[in-house]
Amino acid sequence: MKKAFKIIGILLVALAVVAAAGIVYLRYTFPKVDAAPVITIDKTPEMVERGAYLANHVAVCIDCHSTRDFSRFSGPIVEGTYGKGGDVFDHSMGFPGTFYARNITPDKETGIGNWTDGEIYRAITTGVSRNGDPLFPVMPYKSYASMSTNDVYAIISYIRTLDPIKHKVPKGDPDFPMNLILRTIPSGSPTPTDERSLTSEVLRGKYLLSIAACADCHTPQEKGAPIEGKYLAGGFEFNFPNGAVLRSLNITPDKQTGIGNWTEDAFVQRFKNYEAPEATAAKLEPDAFNTIMPWAMYAGMKEEDLRAIYKYLMSVEPKNNKVERYSPPGAVAKK
Repeated sequence: MKKAFKIIGILLVALAVVAAAGIVYLRYTFPKVDAAPVITIDKTPEMVERGAYLANHVAVCIDCHSTRDFSRFSGPIVEGTYGKGGDVFDHSMGFPGTFYARNITPDKETGIGNWTDGEIYRAITTGVSRNGDPLFPVMPYKSYASMSTNDVYAIISYIRTLDPIKHKVPKGDPDFPMNLILRTIPSGSPTPTDERSLTSEVLRGKYLLSIAACADCHTPQEKGAPIEGKYLAGGFEFNFPNGAVLRSLNITPDKQTGIGNWTEDAFVQRFKNYEAPEATAAKLEPDAFNTIMPWAMYAGMKEEDLRAIYKYLMSVEPKNNKVERYSPPGAVAKK
């Protein structure tokens, strides 16, 4: 009996050693990405203007990295908070831990004022912070990895012009084992699109949809991975702290459950309806329907870009997938 206990003890110690070695391996070997490139961007007025357009109306970086007022429809940004960070993604929303959007203003103490252009470029396109820590993929860096080099440079040029805001954002706290898994998610190198390859409206629309990360929200997932055969079919769930559940809609050209019956003009107008500030100005009643879709930001997209996205969407394979758009607080639990 003593011999059996001794063997069990040895095995437990061996397992503990193996587990510790594995943790150390993950901690110091991953993420496996290239070093931040050594670049200095020529921040011309034209580059800043392009970056402002992309960061506010296409890639909508400013969306998560500012304070949003969800007492109003679509959570418009609170003036004076552009880039200060602080959006929280936690257990109440179904996340495996607590994660925060970082301060991306040029403040040198709490923002990215001391980051190099190359370090910002790596964070945007590979999901790795200045100190080598992985970013949780609620930041759609897998989509941004295909952004053209000039467009990434433009965004960097623009965020360098934001007003510095001193606002210290807490460090994220992923649950176990997500704290280890997270280190394996960023991988490889950016695959920037050559803008010369965008030779048609459909191709340009595909590019814009990609860097807008539309598929990240409009493709359902299982265990953090897109479900095969459900590209843009909707059904991705967003949990609100009050217990409500929002689901992304099917944006494939299926005529029964998607947007196959929408005209191009109707698609464009769906966005432009929110261009005027008063469209999101009214306060909502408690537990009223709301959405995380930043309509007011996307509404500023150029009409020709919206039309290109529409043409691309009409070219993808239709998926019959009826989505229940919204479950009010308590409705899911009652089922």
